[in-house]
Amino acid sequence: MKKGRRNHGASFKAKVALEAVRGEKSLAEIASQYQVHPGQVRKWRKQLLEELPEIFTDKRRRARESEQHEARLYEEIGRLKVELDWLQKKLES
Repeated sequence: MKKGRRNHGASFKAKVALEAVRGEKSLAEIASQYQVHPGQVRKWRKQLLEELPEIFTDKRRRARESEQHEARLYEEIGRLKVELDWLQKKLES
């Protein structure tokens, strides 16, 4: 009988990835212990190490950048709306 695809929660992935980062066991041992493929453990470990610095970034700076990005998007929406209105008027004439 064929097994279905399993979906692991974030806490499970973090637990496995942290154990892989510690390096006390090999990836194969960790994979066997948690019944996942060693390639998956390697992927989760890599993802953890890549995204870890984001935890320590300044939240105010991220919020400011997000607000600036949002303002640029609204500005572009406004510009496109004006162009659309102008084209619709030209089409009607």
